[in-house]
Amino acid sequence: MYKLFAVWTSPTRREEEAFERHYVEVHLPLAASIPGVRKLVATRTADSLGDTKAALHRVTELWFDDRAAMEVAEASPEGQATIKDAVEIQERFGVTLTSVAGPAAEQPLGA
Repeated sequence: MYKLFAVWTSPTRREEEAFERHYVEVHLPLAASIPGVRKLVATRTADSLGDTKAALHRVTELWFDDRAAMEVAEASPEGQATIKDAVEIQERFGVTLTSVAGPAAEQPLGA
């Protein structure tokens, strides 16, 4: 499994509702339409451990079979539309997107 993480900083409080509406109603459906995406997990990071404010606003995972599948997906019309929307989100809401990816492996739990 190969995962792409889209990590978003917080919009201003004034823009938070509009950001969320656009992200849920427009951006996530675009991302979900990308061919080769095996799973999409969108997390609103509203809480953090301790008394500090969450440093991030959203973390979204896109799961692919491997890096090659992610690269094909990125080049697809749906991938390009999603990237274009991400650029527009950053410009409109003043947020920053950091995207990182890599192979994922589950680790066994327990002693």
